[in-house]
Formats: sequence, structure tokens, C-alpha cells
Amino acid sequence: QVQLVESGGGLAHTGGSLRLSCAASGSIIRFNDMGWYRQAPGKERELVAVITSGSATNYADSVKGRFTISVDNAKNTVHLQMNSLKPEDTAVYYCNAEFLITDDGGTWHGWGQGTQVTVSS
Repeated sequence: QVQLVESGGGLAHTGGSLRLSCAASGSIIRFNDMGWYRQAPGKERELVAVITSGSATNYADSVKGRFTISVDNAKNTVHLQMNSLKPEDTAVYYCNAEFLITDDGGTWHGWGQGTQVTVSS
């Protein structure tokens, strides 16, 4: 079994920065992709950023140029550096990941518990 634990959420002012981290633990061979989604009150969950094992990245248009996703392969940890924060970035941020967990190609896909990010104007 794999577990995802998020950290780093909190309160920031407009223009400020926060760094989210999501650490995976368990019987992991390697990650396939890791990413961040967010859900604001009354809205659907949306993709923020994702990174693959080949280091390809994809960002939501609304965060391009402000957010940076990175991964520490040795620690199975993904980070989201969020700069130039805006009030519209306020949401619960969820880590999402898929890992290779068995030698015959078995995978695990799951979500973290979520961390609140609040940006005040």
C-alpha cells in the first residue's frame, strides 16, 4: 500500500509564495506521474500541474509562469512552488500520484488528504 502525505499549505498574501510538498511512502519501485489538483468552494477539482517520470510537465494556463512543479525521485516527493499568489488560487490542494509497485507492471493510483491554501487580497 502507498500513502501520500501533504504539507506546506497555509495563508499567504496576494503576491506571496507558498511551497507544497507531497511525500509518498510504501512499496514503490518508481513513480509514473505525480501532480497537484485543487478544488475551490463550489467548483470542480481541476488540474494544477503534473510531472511524469520522464520529467515532462503540464500546467494549468492559470498558473503558468507562477507555479513550478518538481520531484525528488530518491524521496518519492513532489513539490509545488507557488509564487505571485492570487486570491483565486485559494483552494484545497490535493496531491495525486501513480506509482509502479510490482515488477510485473502493477500500479497504484491515489490521492492525498488535501491541504488548504488561502490567499488574502
